[in-house]
Amino acid sequence: MKHFSLLDLSPIPEGKTAADALVNTVSLARAAEVFGYHRYWLAEHHNMPGIASAATSIVISQVAAATKTMRVGAGGIMLPNHAPLVIAEQFGTLATLYPNRIDLGLGRAPGSDMATSRALRRHMAPDDNFPNDVLELIGYLRDSEDEQLVRAIPGTGTNIPIWILGSSLYGAQLAAHLGLPYAFASHFAPAMLEEALSVYRKTFGASQWLAEPYVMIGAGVCAAETDEEATLLRSSQVQAFARLMSGKPGKLPVPVEQLDLEVPIHIQAQVEQALSCSATGSLRSIKKKLQILIDTYKPDELMVTGMIHDHDARVRSFGIASEALSDLCEKQFAA
Repeated sequence: MKHFSLLDLSPIPEGKTAADALVNTVSLARAAEVFGYHRYWLAEHHNMPGIASAATSIVISQVAAATKTMRVGAGGIMLPNHAPLVIAEQFGTLATLYPNRIDLGLGRAPGSDMATSRALRRHMAPDDNFPNDVLELIGYLRDSEDEQLVRAIPGTGTNIPIWILGSSLYGAQLAAHLGLPYAFASHFAPAMLEEALSVYRKTFGASQWLAEPYVMIGAGVCAAETDEEATLLRSSQVQAFARLMSGKPGKLPVPVEQLDLEVPIHIQAQVEQALSCSATGSLRSIKKKLQILIDTYKPDELMVTGMIHDHDARVRSFGIASEALSDLCEKQFAA
């Protein structure tokens, strides 16, 4: 494994506001840079009471301005919601302001419900234009040609690294076909992880952007001084995910000691299955679990994420995770 990175959804805890969440994101990003995280990504979600990163490019700009060396980007932008030219201009501006630090991960899902998708004012045609939209976007970001009628300014010539995101075989096949790096959303949808990575690696074709496959996988992390404290802190995310699955998303709940009183056992089982690509516990415990994930899937990069109600505890969690991941990276390089 070459690098470890961090995915932030700018969670809004119960009792707090979106303004608090965005302040926390900048604070966490500064800490992540000190901890040694390679990149810091934010994700596009809409109409979600507990997530403040809807205007993703703006939040990325705030994070990039607050840090100095860490790569910052989108994990991802849901391209069906946008005209490729608009995204090229937004990220071209970011790359102009923060040279050689911006990433652009692209997803095919809307990142919202259908009513919200319609409110975003994109044409709701059943045709799948995602591959063509990706190619159009790449065209705006590469060096311009004399006959090119439409250009992204800023954007042209920035050659921002493009990633394909996915949780199924579709994204794996497209990333392999285009010769782009691939990030799998195993932190909440791990079912097809092994098969998708196999398809991507076996069918990958070298491109001007990438000579060989490059895989990043997501993993949830909730770390604390003890296993018991980490389990308590993680109860917030379990409650939030259970509410999302029931169609009632809300702000990030406070942790509870008796989770069974808040989430029925059968729902907990479904949540645990969805969040199974994860590590919870003390430094020693999460290091063991992350080692198993790395040994099993052999990613080039691991991106960790996790929502904890208390901001200071969340920062500590990612600090502990960075200790474990730094040791695991060093161990691999030594081998």
